[in-house]
Amino acid sequence: MRILVTGGAGFVGARLARALLARGALSGRAIGELVIADQFPAPADLAQHPSVRVHVGPMLEQLALFASGFDSVFHLASAVSGECELDFDLGLRSNLDSTRCLLEGLRQAHAATGQVARMVFSSSVAVYGPNPPAPLPDWVDDGQLPSPQTSYGAHKLMCEYLLADYSRKGYIDGRSARLMTVTVRPGKPNGAASGFFSGIIREPLAGIEAVCPVDASVSHCMASPDNTVAALIAIHEAPREALGGRYGINLPSVRVTVGEMLQALEQVAGPRVRARVRFERDERIAGIVNDWARGARFGRAQALGLRADASFAAIIEQYIADCRRTGNTAALRGLDG
Repeated sequence: MRILVTGGAGFVGARLARALLARGALSGRAIGELVIADQFPAPADLAQHPSVRVHVGPMLEQLALFASGFDSVFHLASAVSGECELDFDLGLRSNLDSTRCLLEGLRQAHAATGQVARMVFSSSVAVYGPNPPAPLPDWVDDGQLPSPQTSYGAHKLMCEYLLADYSRKGYIDGRSARLMTVTVRPGKPNGAASGFFSGIIREPLAGIEAVCPVDASVSHCMASPDNTVAALIAIHEAPREALGGRYGINLPSVRVTVGEMLQALEQVAGPRVRARVRFERDERIAGIVNDWARGARFGRAQALGLRADASFAAIIEQYIADCRRTGNTAALRGLDG
């Protein structure tokens, strides 16, 4: 089978691509070719894999690729939340317009050959937000009315609806997976408003001071990269009737406050590492985060056999194990011993 991963050079996308190649099959079919489409070059291990083809460039310029015929698509490419708030045109172009380009390519392939690609779209918990007639509860579930309060969340919801309509018409077999905040992300901070959730763990472990822009009482929905990738694959492989008749599905997550995150950091890495985090409120970031879901239930994902990470401490331990496995000693130089 032929698989497309958009955003496959990114953190989650590259991890997903590696997981698919390690499995060698998807939905019971052998993987013959895995195509990565991204604005940036793919990591060397993926670019050099004999089953991988890499296409670098803006998604809006890759219609011919999208129309070339795929059995499966994982659509992860996206501008992140902070970028979308600062640059409205960038958000529309990178999220809404690019997704429509991808869907149109798949529709062209369907018209030419009758092929119906199965597509998993990486939506977001950001589709939920406060709405005066229906206030945001402490826990959102799959049936909660989406009411995004950021451009990023609005783009994700619009793409969910596009995916649903293309599926209704029979052009694709689409599923929208609402990702929670994936942490701990390695490397430098990106433009995501949620980036500090990784930064207050990643930087102290590397021996660097980190600034937390929100109060310790702020809670949010967290998931490890491994659990997120496993959920994306499981949602792809689930038969349509098992998805509960709806296209958007919350992925498993752990609800945790910032204070509890730092307690877990101290539990795993010690008080000296925890002491490298200081609080300095950023009203722009705090305002965005204040409109996000504080916790999420994922009953439909549980019905598919998916489970949340055991704890936030386990998520930190996964990051440390990843750094050691890949030889990234600089990322752990803040650890004692």
